[in-house]
Amino acid sequence: MYYRKIQDDLKIWKIKKDRKPLIIRGARQVGKTTVVNLFAEEFDNFIPLNLELFEDREIFKKEYSIDEIISAIQILKGKNISSGKTLIFIDEIQNSAIAVKMLRYFYEKRPDLFIIAAGSLLEIFLERDEISFPVGRIEFLYMYPFNFYEFLDAKNEKQILNLILKGNVPDFIHHTLMKYFLNFSMIGGMPEIIQTFLETSDINSLKSIYESLFVSYTTDAEKYARNQTMKQILRHCLSSICQETGKRIKFQNFGNSNYRSREVGEALKTIEKAMLINLVYPVINSDLPLVFDYKRAPKLHFLDIGLINYFAGIQSEYIKQEDLNSVFKGIAAEQIVRQELIASDYTTNFVPPIWTREKKYSNAEVDLVLQIDNLVIPIEVKSGATGSLRSLHQFLDESKIDFAVRIYSDKMKIEDAKTPEGKKYRLLNVPHYLTGNLRKLIKQYI
Repeated sequence: MYYRKIQDDLKIWKIKKDRKPLIIRGARQVGKTTVVNLFAEEFDNFIPLNLELFEDREIFKKEYSIDEIISAIQILKGKNISSGKTLIFIDEIQNSAIAVKMLRYFYEKRPDLFIIAAGSLLEIFLERDEISFPVGRIEFLYMYPFNFYEFLDAKNEKQILNLILKGNVPDFIHHTLMKYFLNFSMIGGMPEIIQTFLETSDINSLKSIYESLFVSYTTDAEKYARNQTMKQILRHCLSSICQETGKRIKFQNFGNSNYRSREVGEALKTIEKAMLINLVYPVINSDLPLVFDYKRAPKLHFLDIGLINYFAGIQSEYIKQEDLNSVFKGIAAEQIVRQELIASDYTTNFVPPIWTREKKYSNAEVDLVLQIDNLVIPIEVKSGATGSLRSLHQFLDESKIDFAVRIYSDKMKIEDAKTPEGKKYRLLNVPHYLTGNLRKLIKQYI
């Protein structure tokens, strides 16, 4: 069981004065249950419930009082929770509407208990059954696949990790870190994949795990299709995602199909609610507040780059390369950078948008924009050490900001630069492997 950064957030939650029941949200197989089991070691009593199991689900069959619920838990699990600190973990909570409703009563009537719930398909379930969260009486953390720093920790490269976290990366370890980052980008961050790869160093041993993950995701999504036709569309969309990831997509005829825009849109939004993809819509302005344009084509981002690589059949490309320059037509670099940025903060489900300017003779697209305090920072992602910054320059010429970021495969540096229109700005060049520290680095250098 490897360290995950969310464990620090759980410890903060534990000592809060006005602590509320916590829901950990995330796709299947990202490690939610494992993390809670580890966290449980800090308590006198731990009572896990899995609402996929009939006997555990029966506790929430009717809307009993909170005292009756607690009595039922004690009897079923043979635990006495009257003494010491007790953590109750309600896994797969989406299987019981009553269990979701009861979270408010745990907060109001039994604040002495520590309540954590988890579920992979909460959004789909709540919308289908027209149930709302008890707003103001629960809080959330979000869980994702391993990020690169967690991978280094699991790999027992603690000295290198400490250097990164302190922002002090000597030049002599740059190539080592690029090699590690390339390996991580090849296999992705799913926990079982990480564990098996670190134990065997054999990429071929991962095949059955990738296949199993895909089957479980397909089965889950199909459960919530409203009819047989929608099941087929969901299955098609899931099988097409790896080829469409990193592109601006249209719903109509998605994945070379004959499906209509409305049908594909419904299917992709269902998959997004299962937290397997993000539909990354563009913003069209360069200052706050950011304005999203939901009429324009979104860019498709998938949960994990390792699954993309496996199903696109391109893992062998990584073995031949020293950086991401020639892998997957450059799409891999933007996928892993966005994945790293999302996974760097477990307290939100924020997905960095793209910026676009779409005019008849002058289109531009910046890969990412981040809001840092009251500033909007443009970020270009390059697969290698070089590349054009045309779109970045167009953003800067339209913006009040005079600071930008390039994420690339070379060493970290900051330089004075100028757009073709003559605007001076500072360009922070960040190697791919420091993406998880990007917000901190921007604040430091800006």
